[in-house]
Amino acid sequence: MNLAQNLATTAARLPDKTAIKLDDAALTYGQLAGMVAQAAGDLRASGLEAGDRVALILPNVPAFPVLFYAVQQVGGVVVPLNPLLKHYELEYFFSDSDAKFAFVWPDFAAEAQQAGEATGTKVFVSTPVGPAPGDLTTGEPITAPVERADDDNAVILYTSGTTGKPKGAQLTHANLHLNAKTSAQDVISIGEDDVIMGCLPLFHVFGLTCSLNAGIIAGATLTLLPRFDPAKALEMVERDKVTIFEGVPTMFGAMLHHPNAKDADMSSLVTCVSGGSAMPVELLRGFESAFDCRVIEGYGLSETSPVVTFNMLDRPSKPGTIGRAIPLAEVRLVDSDGNDVPPGDGVGEIAIRGAYLMKGYWKKPEATAEAIPDGWFRTGDLATVDGDGYFTIVDRKKDMIIRGGLNVYPREIEEVLYQHPAVAEAAVVAIPHAELGEEIGAGVALKAGESATPEELQQFVKDRVAAYKYPRQVWLLAELPKGPTGKILRREVKAPTA
Repeated sequence: MNLAQNLATTAARLPDKTAIKLDDAALTYGQLAGMVAQAAGDLRASGLEAGDRVALILPNVPAFPVLFYAVQQVGGVVVPLNPLLKHYELEYFFSDSDAKFAFVWPDFAAEAQQAGEATGTKVFVSTPVGPAPGDLTTGEPITAPVERADDDNAVILYTSGTTGKPKGAQLTHANLHLNAKTSAQDVISIGEDDVIMGCLPLFHVFGLTCSLNAGIIAGATLTLLPRFDPAKALEMVERDKVTIFEGVPTMFGAMLHHPNAKDADMSSLVTCVSGGSAMPVELLRGFESAFDCRVIEGYGLSETSPVVTFNMLDRPSKPGTIGRAIPLAEVRLVDSDGNDVPPGDGVGEIAIRGAYLMKGYWKKPEATAEAIPDGWFRTGDLATVDGDGYFTIVDRKKDMIIRGGLNVYPREIEEVLYQHPAVAEAAVVAIPHAELGEEIGAGVALKAGESATPEELQQFVKDRVAAYKYPRQVWLLAELPKGPTGKILRREVKAPTA
């Protein structure tokens, strides 16, 4: 199984059907397959071999699917990365993944090139539709995907924990193919007449699986939005007759409450898919009522390709829940000893196994063993389950902050704050936010005799991490609250209200 076979199969069946759109530009399945074949041939001629890693640092532009499937076609492994990452972050990802090549959007090239110089990764600046002419050695087109084993890596997707460096989840060809197929056929019911709104980042597993790979399997059209803007999204639904909208709750809220919403023609919209963070029930019902569509909510993680539970279309939805386990996924609740927590019997940690579970963390066997101690992946998310098998998230065992659907890990930001010469102690915490769900805050204690303003500390972090990660609120404390062992009690750190 090679994930790129899905594109080859659909291109043979629907060569003249529009596969990818970006405003007025469009690629048919036949054109997309041809561009992928040429790019794959050029990659091989340039030295890419099966198993080599290639970083894609691209927004939602046609170059992403072209390069994604080209790398798969030749047997390589894609490492999708957020274009907003700074060079010192990229250095870690390049080095840890041993990326041979990286393709970056021109707007973000300087950071990637600096990281490439430090790591030996060869960085190419991408055009809107793929490699720039002449950058790669021209090779004979590879028109058929090379054979890969089901458990060969297709993607290494980096995900952080509350401690340590980000870990690369090894997602195989079988993981991603089966999750996309189940998402297309059983969860969202995507058909070749559907038009999917491509506003979820394709470098994130939600967009990669449910928008791109599922859409390609179904033969649907994916209309891309490189940077989410609610006015533009409303315009695109009307312009492109979008039938399926996939997004995080903040996108739904921004569209629903935008001044243009009342006048927008949303009549084509049938199904909307929400994930990334919990959607308020009031927002879900408001969106359904305003736009006469159905909103289904689900749950998944980078380590699970990602979808594992959903309120599926062929069953009643239960707003406020993350739905039931989808086909080929096994989901249960366990207590601290790994024992089952039965339906209606209180809170347990979500544990997952099945066809979508990653092969393990890249080059981190100890972290893999800790996360999957008995074949069941421990998610760190606490939930209840009812008698019908519908799960409801009640809390996160981990301290991760979800800001507008994007994960921010306090430890990473704290480590940056500790690099400031005046900082003695730091704790990064979530602050409730009406639109984003959670905002990032930081309580900081300074070293004796040192001085720094909250604004200076905020800028210090902003200069060193992606734009969505820096704390929007920083406050100074004489000292941070601690437990009896001297451990900082993050849960006791509260943002000042005045």
